[in-house]
Amino acid sequence: MLVNFTNHPSSQWGERQLREAEKYGDIVDVPFPDVDPEEDEAYIGVLASEYAERILNLVPDAVLCQGEFCLVYRVVSLLKEKNIAVLAACSERCVIQNGDRKEVTFSFRRFRRY
Repeated sequence: MLVNFTNHPSSQWGERQLREAEKYGDIVDVPFPDVDPEEDEAYIGVLASEYAERILNLVPDAVLCQGEFCLVYRVVSLLKEKNIAVLAACSERCVIQNGDRKEVTFSFRRFRRY
C-alpha cells in the first residue's frame, strides 16, 4: 500500500503517477494538515508524531510525503526510523509566458526516495 500524505488527492493524479503508485498496491490518502506558521518546533514535533503514528497504523509499503517543509522533515525521519520507504514526487515544471500572464504546470515523472 502507498500512503499519499500530501495536499493532492490521488483522485486528481494523472495516469502516469497512478501507474507508478499502484506498484506499491492500493493508494490511501491521508491529507496533509495545514500548519500554523506562528507555531514553534514543539508543535511540529507533536503534529509529526501524531501523523507518523496514524500512517504507521495503516502498515504502508511506502509513503508519498510532501507539504510544509518542517513537518515533512520530521515525519520522514520518524517513518525512516521504522524502515518505511518514503517518497517524493518528481515533476517537470513547465512554464508558458504570455505577456504579463504566466501559466505553470507540473508533469509527473517519477517517485524518488528520501
